[in-house]
Amino acid sequence: MVNSPVIKSFFDEQTFTVTYLVGDPATKEAAIIDPVLDFDLSSGTLSTASVEAVLAAAKDGGWTISRVLETHAHADHLSAAPVIKARTGARVGIGAGIGVVQQVFAKLFNTPDISGTGAEFDDLFADGETFQIGELTVEVLHTPGHTPACISYRIGNAVFVGDTLFMPDYGTARADFPGGDATALYRSIQRILALPPKTRLYMCHDYKAPGRDIFAWETTIAEERAHNVHVHDGVDEAAFVTMRQDRDKGLAAPRLLLPSIQVNIRAGHLPPPEANAVHYLKLPIRPPEGADWM
Repeated sequence: MVNSPVIKSFFDEQTFTVTYLVGDPATKEAAIIDPVLDFDLSSGTLSTASVEAVLAAAKDGGWTISRVLETHAHADHLSAAPVIKARTGARVGIGAGIGVVQQVFAKLFNTPDISGTGAEFDDLFADGETFQIGELTVEVLHTPGHTPACISYRIGNAVFVGDTLFMPDYGTARADFPGGDATALYRSIQRILALPPKTRLYMCHDYKAPGRDIFAWETTIAEERAHNVHVHDGVDEAAFVTMRQDRDKGLAAPRLLLPSIQVNIRAGHLPPPEANAVHYLKLPIRPPEGADWM
């Protein structure tokens, strides 16, 4: 097939995240989508084991990594984009709306070093924009709802949807983070589901739906339209929004939410070191209302 990428997936069970190595077989140029940096929350220890596996596979396959593509500022894992950039010189890209996300969280964490414009990234992709990976054409689809800056990457007959959709038996992304919007999410999903039925969809996460014994992260438009438990054909916008909002009320915050956001809005970089040369992540504290003992 013309403009058909080679796709290799790497699943990180600690964060339930899928990283993709996507390459052009004609030129051997490739991109890495949503790479994971290993982080032990209890000790504050970082490791590059997961991303090293992706880089090793790229080397073994003779791939030249030219880009790191983020679907959004993740709230469940730290990005390994700086590791890849340091090793390969790859450019790091994300949706142009990242500045909005930065502005929200810069206030929360009181972090004046964050630009609020997305300047920390090499490329800010707008809806409908295209760029090349070798002879492959990548089309950017703005798919907000989970966050206002979410984008999906369409490469040939494959679409990397980030957190917008999950496998049909698991459903759809939460929309209760700052800037999230269930109505926008529904409309983004409908845009994706309007693509040809045989289009392959690649998830950013999988959590094994009840009754399923194995992890899975590849499906099709046809399968999602027929079987997605939240948004199959016939589910209208009002019903979806009610379901999504009710469901989100009962969801706990992701375990790595606060560390991940602080790092990922900086394009995967840690906050600047303090005077003792140590990097610190902040933990905003919310005392109970009316507390008089602080």
